[in-house]
Amino acid sequence: MWRHGDVLIQSVKDIPSGAKSRAGAVLMRGEMTGHSHRIKEPGSCELYEVNGTLYMKILSETATLVHEEHHAITLQRGFYKVWQQREYTPQEIRRVYD
Repeated sequence: MWRHGDVLIQSVKDIPSGAKSRAGAVLMRGEMTGHSHRIKEPGSCELYEVNGTLYMKILSETATLVHEEHHAITLQRGFYKVWQQREYTPQEIRRVYD
């Protein structure tokens, strides 16, 4: 599992059936800064979404996850689940924002 700011990435066995293809290489945009968590080499990945959850397939040997405020992460060929970190308070469960 990898953490890239407020984005969490986990290796999975496959993309769930019924997932719809999503264009581009941007995983998430920062609500506060406008920066984005994205794959540096856009042709090296495919994005999918199912039931509000994002999945990614790395097609090349490796792909680089980048963001202006975080160190780059190198991901190997394979399948990944991507989601935004959440935090718990007694009042609510809320998303963490970059």
